[in-house]
Formats: sequence, C-alpha cells, structure tokens
Amino acid sequence: MLIDVKNLTFAYYGSAEPVFENLNLQLDTDWKLGLIGRNGYGKTTFLNLLRNKLEYSGKIISPVSFEYFPYVLEEKKTVREAVFSRLPHLEDWQLDCELSLLEVSDEIADRPFKTLSSGEQIKVLLAVMFLHENAFMLIDEPTNHLDAYGRTAVADYLKKKKGFILVSHDRDFLNRTVDHVLTIEKNKIYVQNGNYDTWEENKIRQDNFEIEKNIRLRKEIKRLKEAARQKAGWADLKEKTKSGQGPCDRGFISHKAAKLMKRAKNIERNANKVVTEKEKLLKNIERIEDIPMRPLHHHAKHLIEASALSVSYGGKKIFSPVDFSLEAGGVLSLNGKNGAGKSSILKLLMGEKIEFSGILKKAQGLKVSYIPQNFDFLKGPLFDFIEESNIDKTIFLTTLRKLNFPQDNFDKKMETYSGGQKKKVLLTHSICESAHLYIWDEPLNYIDVISRLQIERMILKYSPAIILVEHDKKFNEKVSTDFVELLPNP
Repeated sequence: MLIDVKNLTFAYYGSAEPVFENLNLQLDTDWKLGLIGRNGYGKTTFLNLLRNKLEYSGKIISPVSFEYFPYVLEEKKTVREAVFSRLPHLEDWQLDCELSLLEVSDEIADRPFKTLSSGEQIKVLLAVMFLHENAFMLIDEPTNHLDAYGRTAVADYLKKKKGFILVSHDRDFLNRTVDHVLTIEKNKIYVQNGNYDTWEENKIRQDNFEIEKNIRLRKEIKRLKEAARQKAGWADLKEKTKSGQGPCDRGFISHKAAKLMKRAKNIERNANKVVTEKEKLLKNIERIEDIPMRPLHHHAKHLIEASALSVSYGGKKIFSPVDFSLEAGGVLSLNGKNGAGKSSILKLLMGEKIEFSGILKKAQGLKVSYIPQNFDFLKGPLFDFIEESNIDKTIFLTTLRKLNFPQDNFDKKMETYSGGQKKKVLLTHSICESAHLYIWDEPLNYIDVISRLQIERMILKYSPAIILVEHDKKFNEKVSTDFVELLPNP
C-alpha cells in the first residue's frame, strides 16, 4: 500500500517562502523510513501535514491512519490503566508482550506513568503506539533522553517493526533501524533506498558531482556574458559609423548600419537568453561548511588527572572509582547509563560543590568552556547574550549561520527558539571561546545530522581538549581518544 502525496504546497502564515512547494511523493507503508534534514527545514512540519494538523494545498492520500510520537498517556493513571483507556480492545498479555520486547520489566505496567524515568516513558509510549492496528508510525526524535543502552534496546525493537517514519539525528541509531531515507533539503525532498551510511555516501558523491558541474557552468556563463558584452559594444560601434566622414551616400550607410546593429542586438539577446538558461541549471547545494575553532595551548602535560575518583550522594558512592587523565588535544568520553554520574563529574570539574572521594587535579590557570545539558536559561535578545559573553559579534553570528541558524531569528528573543536552535547558541558560544579545555554535556541533543558532521570535522581538524558526555555512538567513535565507563558501585 502507498501513501501518496500530490502537489503538496505549504507555507506558514506571513512567510514569504513555502516550506514545501508542489511536492510529489509516494511512500510504501511497509518501509522503515529515516527522515533527515537540517533543524528548521520542515521535518516535524511534514509529519504534522501527514497527520492533517495543518492546512495545505494539494492531496495526501493514505490507506492507513497515523500515530505520532511523542504519544500521550494520562500521567496519573498506571501504565496499564492509561493504555486500556486508549485501546480498550487490548488484553493484558498483549501489552506485557510488547513491553518485554523493549526490555521493560513487568512491574512498570502497574506503576503510575508519571513515576517512570524518561527512558522508561519513551519505551512505554513506543510500545503502545505499535499496538495500534492498521497504523503508520510517525516517530519524532525518540532518542533525546535515552542513554546508549536505551538507544540499543529501542533500535533492536524498531528493527523488528515496519511501517514508520523516524526522525533522529543519531546516525548509528538510523543505521540500525531504517531501510529507506527521506531527505529534506532547502530546495528538494527525495527518498532513497538504504540506511544513513548509504545516504551519506550518495550525498558526498552527488555533491561533488554538482560542485564540478557548477564550476563548469559558471565558467561557461562568464564566457557567454563576455561575448554578449562584446556584441553590445560592436553594435554601438556600428551605430556611430552612420554619420560617416567626407562625401558619401548617407542613406546607404545608415541602412547598412541599422541592419548590422539589428543583427548584433539579436546575437546579444540570444547570448543573454542562453546565460539565463545556464544560470537556472546551477544547483543550490547543501554544503557542509567548515567551522573554525581557536583552542588555547597549555604548558602542562596533563590538563586533568583523576585517581580513584567517585561521586557520592548522601554518603553513598554512585559509581565504582575510576582513573583517567586528559592531555592537550585529547577527547575523553564519559559513558554509562542515565544516572550513572556522568554529568556529576562534569559539574565537579566546573567547580560545583559535589561530594566526592579520590583525587582530582586540574592544571593551574586552566581556562574552561562549558556546555550544560539544560538550555532553559537562554532568554532575552541574542545580541545581549553575545555582548555579555564577551565574544566578537561577527565571529559569533558567522559561526551560528554556518550551523544553519536562521538569520531571521537573530532579532527574536531566545525563549522563542526551538530546542535545536537553543543548543546551537550554546555550541556557538563554546566554539567561539578560546579555552584550554572544553567540557560538553550532551552537546548534540536536538542537533541535526549535518551540524553533527560539522562539529565532528571541526574537532578532528583543530584538536581541542574535550571531556564530554554524548550518546551519539558514531560521533564518539570518530572524535574520542579515550573512554571511561562508569559502573554502579557494588
């Protein structure tokens, strides 16, 4: 069965540019689709159009209904009560079986939904969605609050399912779950067979082809424009010869000059027409721009040294003691389940008063740049934030634009920004700071795939010293030089 999108056009009220224009698309209801695109390019908008939540022109014809994640359950009820109020035809064994596929224990079904952890809630909501009959799932960023272990469980679950569109910026997660990729770029939307790696390989190949094609076209356009200018100059010269010099047949000269000028004007007009046609062939390529970084050099061999380090709450160690050190240019990745103490180590490094045991040394005079998990404190005008940060305004805004931050949002208050936009402000702030050490707590949450590639390439090129907590497995494998696994204290 096919979901058929015909001549779909949609623009937000007051916007000069449509999000989609005359979009035609067919999606098989058995496909496992990964939806990829920059923040702000319309991924969630597309899902809302499928759900008929927005007014549009064109047609969306679907033989199935749509279920959307984040799915909604009544928080005060137990999971079982909340599910049966939505799906009264279900039996207990069906719910228990679906939850077990996501490695959720039986007792969770009889607890109030609001008492579950973020990871447990995500698993429950996905299980309930897939209990709907004859439905196509629209899953919008389910991994933002999942640790690496939770992502593995959800990926294994989705691998066994079919009939969904998954919006995720986690490349490894996409590789494990999808068999088709739906891509939204600023001038097109298209589907291709394969997973994320297939898409990236095809994109690089296609972009290189289009760049070479653009170079050839620009050279040809330059040559044609020069030829048109020469013809125009030639026509003007012939026009001036009509006056002639000395005794001559003025009428004949005037007639001849007029014919030559008409011919030259036609040649010029045809040349300009060819130029216009060639310019239409130029592609507005979604290029992955390099982002500069300016880390500082420190004289010490080790910037950070930890020995038998553990963090405690209420006198109880929350993870087994660990040893690690960080040198200039190193990237240390802290791994562990949610609640294992990863963020606590980062906060301890930032000087917060947290109970700990063991030894933690920091090099003297260490300048640190920090990205916290939380971005709710970002409020007020962006320009005020830049000024308070004591960062060059031009450098800050240029970096933000390279991360595809909309220029229209520069004058808006930061509390109106999306999660991805707020995270890009924090990333830009840290990238533009010159520091010896960068401490980043889940820096890629809400950040699109293209921006992740930019950050990845930046780290590999400029070699800043970083201690980070990040659940993007592919990113960690690319940039990290050392890993520390936090295990529960026995």
